[in-house]
Amino acid sequence: MQVQVEQLTPVLMELSVDVDGDRLKKELDKAFLDLQKRARVKGFRPGKAPRDVLTHLYGGSVANDVHNKLINETLDEALQKQNVQPLSQPKIEVKAASTSALSYKARFEVRPEIKELKWEGLEADKPKHKVDDDAVERALEQLRKRHASLVAPEPARPAQDGDVATIDFEAHVGGKTIDSGTGLDVEIGAGQVLKQLETALIGALPGDHKDVAVTFPAGHANPDIAGKTANFHVDVTEVKERKLPALDDEFAKDVGEYADLAALRADTRQKLEKEADEQAEQALVTNLVAALCNANAVEAPPSLVAQQKDLTLQELRMSARRAGQGFQVTQELDRQVQVDSEVKVRAGLLMAEIAKLNNITVDDKDIEKGLEELSKETGKNVARLRVEYRDANRRQMLIGMILEDKVLDLMIAKAKVKETEVAG
Repeated sequence: MQVQVEQLTPVLMELSVDVDGDRLKKELDKAFLDLQKRARVKGFRPGKAPRDVLTHLYGGSVANDVHNKLINETLDEALQKQNVQPLSQPKIEVKAASTSALSYKARFEVRPEIKELKWEGLEADKPKHKVDDDAVERALEQLRKRHASLVAPEPARPAQDGDVATIDFEAHVGGKTIDSGTGLDVEIGAGQVLKQLETALIGALPGDHKDVAVTFPAGHANPDIAGKTANFHVDVTEVKERKLPALDDEFAKDVGEYADLAALRADTRQKLEKEADEQAEQALVTNLVAALCNANAVEAPPSLVAQQKDLTLQELRMSARRAGQGFQVTQELDRQVQVDSEVKVRAGLLMAEIAKLNNITVDDKDIEKGLEELSKETGKNVARLRVEYRDANRRQMLIGMILEDKVLDLMIAKAKVKETEVAG
């Protein structure tokens, strides 16, 4: 077997393979001998049909089967000999295929070779939001809103921004009902319903009826209503306002195990500081990875980018489903996910090379620590996670995450980090 290797691009390789004639002949002889034992040919006893008769009747299919068998075998042998691991399914182009010759080309994607890796001393910003008294008070105000009660305004007044209106509605397109509901609570200004409906509810009183026309965009996810105008018939049954509890010691005791308001305020500041630290670390990682990619021009294999893109879109779709929202892959979203996927793949290749150069590995202790951290995040028992992550794919994913964290820690230790404070 003769093999020629050609690197077409940094991520595309082609092998040209010529199969030895003797090997081809032996495989054909073996195939016809096996066929002779099994074939039932009219005029000949079982197992006695001569080779030339079998060749006349079955020669084409036998040769084709042998050629396919040899291509599979020799391609595996050639890849092992060249120490190459394809990222994509090889595309086979047969150049010659007969009873005396077999040659073909196999083209496939590979990981790009990274010769000079620049990763030490990278510059990256670490912006941290300042947690001041105003930030604490805003957080406490949000806490008051979450514990607010809904009551009818006294004296009665028209609905305004921030109120909760209870409505019954029907929506029609071309005389056909496309949606309806009763007792739906809508917080005005929260973006829970179409903007036109929110606008119509401002100034409404219980008992009011509103007719609202809404034209849906041409690119709407539902083709039945895309570009069409819907008529909403809305009956307002109630209007309520939020009554915020007083911000005092009693409130602090009601929302948690706090001795007084001062303790609640201190705990709120601590949580905001922790959140700010986590956001700063994440921003640093994002900036550092971007700096790594900018410093190293490595090509991303299209197959890996496609896999990452599919994974990202799947995660976005599941997130939207959990939130009870529709999901549509717009042209802009598709473009952004494509760009992000290319960056993630390039970063993954570069970080894998950093791990290789620095002999960074993942052992059983690392995996156990990773499962414990995963337990804290998900609330699942560690023993249960151990069982779940016996699955090869899940375990490999966990190992990849741990390895990435180790590489990032090393990159941060070697980077030139500029810490900045951001107001608000």
